Amino acid sequence: MLYVVATPIGNLGDITLRALEVLKSADVIAAEDTRHSGILLKHFEIKKPLVSYHEHNEAMRTAQLVERLATGENVALITDAGMPGLSDPGARLIRECIQRDLPFTIIPGASSISTALVGSGFPTEKFFYGGFLPVKSGRRERELRAAAAREETSVFFESPYRLVKTLIACAGIMPDRQLCVARELTKKFEEFRRGTAADLEAHYTARPPKGEIVLLVSGAS
Repeated sequence: MLYVVATPIGNLGDITLRALEVLKSADVIAAEDTRHSGILLKHFEIKKPLVSYHEHNEAMRTAQLVERLATGENVALITDAGMPGLSDPGARLIRECIQRDLPFTIIPGASSISTALVGSGFPTEKFFYGGFLPVKSGRRERELRAAAAREETSVFFESPYRLVKTLIACAGIMPDRQLCVARELTKKFEEFRRGTAADLEAHYTARPPKGEIVLLVSGAS
């Protein structure tokens, strides 16, 4: 069985009992970053063989893990934080299991997407998730223009190093729209900061942001 296991997005106390049970019983754990995941496993005193599974070795490692699954081993797949397959490695391995008719199951848990969405206070009935905003400014602005035209809340990941540039672009595209920067979710310095793009740009220009960031755009009314 392949177990696709969600891990905490910050606070290690958010691990589920089922996730711990699966990780303790797995024959091997495939991790996006073995050093990062080693901290999680050590915290919970879990000693299992670890193999790397990231974007640069995903094809090769998928073939290897599928063979191990075919021989009856239990494989747990984790990433640095949150649910594998959502802007993280994992989708390729799941598709291969579907093609080979190998069993898999999802162990749900913490998600920065749903945490940020609920904490923003924006409507949650429908929402659009766009993953990481593009690095190139032209493509990024196209994504932001699409978000400005959307009636539902839009959710994006953004780098702290590009946040101010993105907010400047938002100020030109949708100056009156309410945005929310959700930062360091579940961690000590967790922050939900709401306002117009200009308000947020001024704040983060004066106080350069750090950590993991989710940017939310309220829907067009």
